[in-house]
Amino acid sequence: MIQFLELSKLAPEQLARLMRRAETDIQQLFPLAQDVIDQVRTGGDAAVVKFAQQFDAKDFSASMLRATKKDFDDARNALNADVIDAIEKAHDNIVKFHAEQMPESMWFTEVQPGIMAGERITPIASAGLYVPRGKGAFPSVMLMLATPAKVAGVPKIAVVTPPTPDGKADAGSLVAAEICGIEDVYVVGGMQAIAALAYGTETIPKVSKIIGPGSSYVSAAKRLLYGTVDVGLPAGPSESIILTDETVDPRLAALDLLVEAEHGPESAAILVTHSREIAQAVLDVLPGYIAELPEWRQAFIKNVLSNYGGVLLTNSLDESIQFVNDYAPEHLEVLTAEPFITLNKIQNAGEILLGQLTPIPTANYCLGLNAILPTGGFARSFSSVSVHDFLKRSGVGYLSREGYSKLQAITTTLADYEDFPAHAMAIRKRNEIIGL
Repeated sequence: MIQFLELSKLAPEQLARLMRRAETDIQQLFPLAQDVIDQVRTGGDAAVVKFAQQFDAKDFSASMLRATKKDFDDARNALNADVIDAIEKAHDNIVKFHAEQMPESMWFTEVQPGIMAGERITPIASAGLYVPRGKGAFPSVMLMLATPAKVAGVPKIAVVTPPTPDGKADAGSLVAAEICGIEDVYVVGGMQAIAALAYGTETIPKVSKIIGPGSSYVSAAKRLLYGTVDVGLPAGPSESIILTDETVDPRLAALDLLVEAEHGPESAAILVTHSREIAQAVLDVLPGYIAELPEWRQAFIKNVLSNYGGVLLTNSLDESIQFVNDYAPEHLEVLTAEPFITLNKIQNAGEILLGQLTPIPTANYCLGLNAILPTGGFARSFSSVSVHDFLKRSGVGYLSREGYSKLQAITTTLADYEDFPAHAMAIRKRNEIIGL
C-alpha cells in the first residue's frame, strides 16, 4: 500500500520516522567490520582474497585483484556501441561542468600595505574511489567520481569495485574508467576494499582519501576508519522529494517518484504537494506504472512507498518548502509553476532540478551535475562530490618590513595574553636581530 500522509495530522513519532528514512543502525555491523579491517591490515592481499571468496566470488584469486589490459579490452568488446557512445557523451558534459568548478591555483590579497595573504590550491596526493555493484552496474558512478578527481589533477587514483560472480569487474564500469583515463582498477568491494585502501596491501595502494557510495557494510568500515583516512561525504541509501503545486502533470510527478524508489528497499521517495487533487491523481496512476516494471524492482518500490515515502499533503506551498528544507533530500525536483522563484526558498538539498523537463534520471547520468550526493539529511551541511573534494588549500602569507612593523606589537600583545612566551620571544628578539 502506498502511504498517503497529511503533514498537519502526523503524530510526532510518525514525522520523526519519516525524517529518519530507513536509517540503518550500522553499529551492529561494527564488530564484523572491525574484524575485516584488522585481518586486511595484517594479512594484506591474502585477507582481501579470502573475503572476496566469502562475500562475492567463490573462485576469486590474488591474480584477479587488479584489472588487466585484457579485462579493459574485453569490457569494451562486451558493450554495445550505443552504450559506449552514451558513456562518452555523458563524460563530456561531466568534464565541462567540473572544469568550471576549478579555482585559481593561487590568489593573494593585500590586507594592508606590505601585508600579503592568500591561498595556494593543490590536488590531494592520492584518492581511492569506491564504485559499488551490489544491485546493478554503475558506470555512472565511475564517471561521477573519476571525472572530478582527474579534473582536479590527483596524481594517483585507485578505483575499487566489487567483482561479479565470475570474479570480473563490471564491463560498463571498466569502460567508463578507461574513458576517464583511469588505469588502476582493483576488483574488490565491501569492507575489505575500504580497509585495503586505508592501509594498503601488496597490490592495492594506500590512499589519502576514500570517496564513493556503498552499502551499510561499507559505511560501517568507513565509520571505523575515520581518523585513519579521510572517508569523504556520507552517501547512503538513495532518496528524493518531488515538490509540486497544482500545475504539475500528475503523470510526470508519479513517474519521477519511482526513480529513486527503485534503487533498493531502503531508499526513500516522497511526493510533497499542497494540492489534494494532485495527490489523489498521483496515487491513482502509480499502480499502473509500477506494474510495468520488473517484479524485483516492484518489490523495492512497494517497500519504499509504504515505509519510507509515498505522498505527503501539506496546507500550502510554503509549508511544502519548509518540509523540504527540514528533510534536506539528496535529490529534489521542483515541479511548480515558477520553479526559479521556488528555488530562492530552498536551503537544503543535495541537488535541485527545476521544471518538468529536468528529471532525476538525466541528472544522474549526463546533465553534467555530480550525482554523488549527501543523504540522510546531511545535505544541511555537506555538498555533492566536486573537484573541491580532491583539492586542498594552503594559506600563503608574506610580510615586507613595513608590514612586519605594523603587526609585531599586535603579535606580542596577544602572545603575552595567551601566555606563549616563545611566541613573543620570536618577535622581540627578531626585532633586535633585524634592527627594528
